Amino acid sequence: MMPESAEEASLGRSSDFRFVVAALLLCLAALAIWWPGIVEYDSVEQYRQVLSGAYVDWHPPAMARLWAALHGLGPGAAPMFVVQVALYWLGIALLAAALARPGRRGAGIAVLAIGAFPLFAGWQAAVLKDTQMLGAILASVGLVGWWRLAGRRMPAVAIAAVVLLLAYAALVRANAVFAIVPLAAMLSPWPVRLWQRGVVIVFATLAVIAVTPVINHDLLGAGETRVSRTLPIYDLAGIAHFSGADASGGLSPGERALIARRHCYQPYFWDPLGDDDHCGAIAERLDEIPAPALGALWLSAILHHPAAYAGHRLSHLNSTDRFLVPMGRPDAEPPRQSEPNHLGLASPGAVASAVAQTGGWLAATPFGWPIAWIVVAATGLWIAARAPKNPARDLAFALAVSGLALEASFAMVSIASDLRYHLWPMLAAALMVILLAGERPLPRRAMATGSLILLLVLAAGIAARLALPRSPDTYQAMLG
Repeated sequence: MMPESAEEASLGRSSDFRFVVAALLLCLAALAIWWPGIVEYDSVEQYRQVLSGAYVDWHPPAMARLWAALHGLGPGAAPMFVVQVALYWLGIALLAAALARPGRRGAGIAVLAIGAFPLFAGWQAAVLKDTQMLGAILASVGLVGWWRLAGRRMPAVAIAAVVLLLAYAALVRANAVFAIVPLAAMLSPWPVRLWQRGVVIVFATLAVIAVTPVINHDLLGAGETRVSRTLPIYDLAGIAHFSGADASGGLSPGERALIARRHCYQPYFWDPLGDDDHCGAIAERLDEIPAPALGALWLSAILHHPAAYAGHRLSHLNSTDRFLVPMGRPDAEPPRQSEPNHLGLASPGAVASAVAQTGGWLAATPFGWPIAWIVVAATGLWIAARAPKNPARDLAFALAVSGLALEASFAMVSIASDLRYHLWPMLAAALMVILLAGERPLPRRAMATGSLILLLVLAAGIAARLALPRSPDTYQAMLG
């Protein structure tokens, strides 16, 4: 890289300043619009733990412990709201300024626009494990981009900050490991070969999965619940639903009949299986089985009924990716107000509600379909793999791998279809597009193929929404 002239360096610093100030103003606007933050059911339960000092692992204890540490700064969700919004806009600011620095002013503006996009900004106002994860990842990517896009070596303090942020992101969401480890491996300068990084990703992912319960229970002092049983229970019900098998599928004939009669199995989510008014008795029985025995039962059902298991997982994947689904699916629009509570957790005002409504309109379009972003990310991965290595290409490649890896994990470990689970892959794909837009020449074959697949996916999704009966539009209605 040629050394900068004094004039170029001055222009770069001026560009940095303008974009950082613009991001700061947008951050302050977000804090003002959504103050004091929005809490949903999960976060209300976490705040109860903060107030009581008794922590359990049903929700990430790392988030509850951080909330407790910040509680002295002010009651309610405000401290955590400030943290996640500040991290989010820090990442946006650093990426926008770093891209604008070499003369890509349009790219910097695009990054700011993505940050302010009502669908993303609206969800980031909700204090949730998903948005805590998003803020931490985005801040770490911004730190990497600030130095790497300028062709500079990261200082030790910046590397330490990135490691800390990614560690928190990995702890704050159970399936975040599938995004964090690939991202870290792709951003790391070693190993060099792609297949070696793949090996590192596999073993590092297994290591993080193994050590996380130790951190949650022994280090963070969280009591153990039966949250890890939700996936096996959901899969057993799905296998029974799709196979019509006898008790070898893990459920008795009476339990299968109950599931069918009360519509407890739904590709959309596992919740009816744990609801007392639906099929909670089944979950209670399976909860009493020792963990090794439940795991053996789960594995046996998968091995004996692979077609039923595949049908169940593909049906859920279609639901969570919001592909061939009816109109009106809930849990996509950014929340407008906090979950009703008696803990003093308040809601923001009318402006926040209006922005959330705009985000809801966007969520109903392909902008809110994870399947569309998956196609975009896969196309970008293909383009980045063929492009010459440079800092922007390398960062785009890492974002694509991280987002697609997390999306791939939903094929096996997902139990619900909320849009918030897909926020990082969607945002990563958008940033990847901006990073790759400056690459020349873009491979025509990859662009044409990706565009064609995207058009086919959008056409199929629109057709399904027009043909299928409209979905219930609330959580309670989805329970049935």
